Amino acid sequence: MIGKQLGQYTIVEHIGAGGMGEVYRARDEKLDRDVAIKMLPDEFARDPERLDRFEREAKLLAAVNHPNIAVIHGLEEIDGLRFLALELVEGEGLDERIAHRSLGVEEALDVACQIAKALEAAHAKGIVHRDLKPANVKLSAGGHVKVLDFGLAKALGSDETGSPASSSTDITRSPTRAEGTRTGVILGTVAYMSPEQARGGELDKRTDIWSFGCVLFEMLAGKRPFAAQTPSDAIATILKDEPDWSALPGDVSHNAPRVLHRCLQKDPDRRFHDVADVRLELESSGDEAVLGLDENIPTTKLGSDKSQWIMYGTLVLAAIVTIFTVSSATWNDATPAPVRRATITLPEGREMPTDFTTDAPFVLSPLGNLAVYSGIEDGQRQLYARRFDSFESRPINGTEGGTNPFFSPDGEWVGFLADGWIRKVPVEGGVAVAIHDVGSRLLGATWTPAGTVVFTPDIATGLHEVSAAGGDVTPITTPDRSAGIIGHAFPSAIPDTDKVVFAV
Repeated sequence: MIGKQLGQYTIVEHIGAGGMGEVYRARDEKLDRDVAIKMLPDEFARDPERLDRFEREAKLLAAVNHPNIAVIHGLEEIDGLRFLALELVEGEGLDERIAHRSLGVEEALDVACQIAKALEAAHAKGIVHRDLKPANVKLSAGGHVKVLDFGLAKALGSDETGSPASSSTDITRSPTRAEGTRTGVILGTVAYMSPEQARGGELDKRTDIWSFGCVLFEMLAGKRPFAAQTPSDAIATILKDEPDWSALPGDVSHNAPRVLHRCLQKDPDRRFHDVADVRLELESSGDEAVLGLDENIPTTKLGSDKSQWIMYGTLVLAAIVTIFTVSSATWNDATPAPVRRATITLPEGREMPTDFTTDAPFVLSPLGNLAVYSGIEDGQRQLYARRFDSFESRPINGTEGGTNPFFSPDGEWVGFLADGWIRKVPVEGGVAVAIHDVGSRLLGATWTPAGTVVFTPDIATGLHEVSAAGGDVTPITTPDRSAGIIGHAFPSAIPDTDKVVFAV
């Protein structure tokens, strides 16, 4: 193939291969420039379905004109060979960059924002990439990003043959099938598939948001969030497991862990619905939130052995936590948040626990839209949710016996203590998931943006940390008993940071 003349193009060298075809560097003799030639192998060109998909790629790429997406120059058929003439993107593949050296947090966020802009442009045209991964991202020497290979993308509102969908079809979704037969090709793609894509279900732009989250996680952590040895293992991991959130670097910007959690929600309804929202969150990651705290107040960094202590009583902590919780959704807004007041009257026959101080039965959602409290009805404890747009409280199924409620940073989950275990359940209720066995006591717990739960299992201990998905527990503070300090308790994560405040 090297040296072969295809119309105005002279093949110079082979530069890559993928599930959709071989890629060559070629010289455009007419316009005196180098291009990339993406060519279907003969056996593929004889397959009407693959050929149709190849031609569809050309039409999709031609519909998008954006500086972060490789340009298409033409779709050609010469001497029985079908190929695309594409912009030749010089530079290093993102997969190569990750393999050779880790990206710093600032570089990773810059690359992620450029990828997000490319997806925004594609989604605006009704196009879902469906195969976003580091191998399909190129980085120039100047740090400019190009997203490549929309070979598995398909216009929303087209059926599997590419013909216009009928009027009864929901144009915000499109079906997919697992593609490829070679293990390497499948595994390279499967590792970034969304759960709904892995199941062969219907897709919309939220599947790209999942893949985007996988790529961002890999850039920050230096490893895939759902690594596995085989395609079937990878699919099983995607469907049931959580990423190793502890692999994220300690200096990751404030919003990034929260963004990753939202991108990698297995239920697409709980993910970001638009990649523009993801980009805006990441672009504000470097902004310092105005917390209203004295800069001299020491804090402890999660996972650090060199922790400093906050020498304030529980009442001061309660006041700080209240300020943080109520204002967490609005403190970046230049307009002061309106004052909101709410009274929760328990239904007849239900009572609050009397051990308020130790069991912390009341907590506000970080979204500011509801409160969850531990109530007792007919002698049975359970968690109840009261939305501020309603006068009624409702029991949260799966929280029977629950006390000590605390929210996930995105407000989607409630953690609690029941039967000696720290557990979690969706805020709308469901099957509770066990996180860690702590026995009968829990002197406070908080869910951090990094995806860990920081808690105190007993008054005479320090703070401990465990992944919200379960696993090993790590002590993170040690009380200085020589100074008369018995223990540390009632931790509260500061939103959008990697720090907690707690009582001594």
